[in-house]
Amino acid sequence: MTTAHPLDNVMWSALTTVHADLSRGGPLARRYPPEFAPFAGLPAATPQAFAALADDLARDEVVALSVPGDADPGAAFEVLDRKDLVQMIGAVAGEVAQPGRFRALEPADVPQMTALVQLTAPGPWYARTAELGRFVGVEVDGRLVAMAGERMRVPGHTEISAVCCHPDFRGRGWPGDLMRLVSRAIVARGETPFLHVLADNAPAIALYEKLGLRERRRSRLLILRRV
Repeated sequence: MTTAHPLDNVMWSALTTVHADLSRGGPLARRYPPEFAPFAGLPAATPQAFAALADDLARDEVVALSVPGDADPGAAFEVLDRKDLVQMIGAVAGEVAQPGRFRALEPADVPQMTALVQLTAPGPWYARTAELGRFVGVEVDGRLVAMAGERMRVPGHTEISAVCCHPDFRGRGWPGDLMRLVSRAIVARGETPFLHVLADNAPAIALYEKLGLRERRRSRLLILRRV
């Protein structure tokens, strides 16, 4: 009997294993509390699972989930967007230039982390997203200008996320170095890093391949609003 890989249905896997204590829902649908992340997971994209997810959402609440291919979420949802998602895996290669420049970020840094995410839009960020894992960053004159961190976790694997850099400080290689630092911490725990990127973001995919990651699988990202 073949056992499914924990990254095959990564959102469901995270919400039922390492992040189970953060999740809410039941056997057909689970999700992160909205202050952490908009992600939901289903064991299978069935009408019953979408109905269970709808029952756990308030009107107009938005969730994101990945499914193997296109799926009909039913009348309880409006599909705001469908995107092709690439999952990439592997340790980030290369040496960190001037590692003393970077530091681990703390709860007191959350306002600056939030401001940087709002400026650069690397992906979903909510009031308690920073609690999902370890984040590192670099400051210039006391201002946070680049960061990267951890998000979803499943057995043996941790996701690299929120990789961003202020536009005024791009071209210095800081995002790559931050990814290396996050990756090394993940590997030191005996885990493998992974990340997600939209399939139409060719420059980012090329960068991640250059850093040593490889494509593992593709899925369909659904952005749904409860109606």
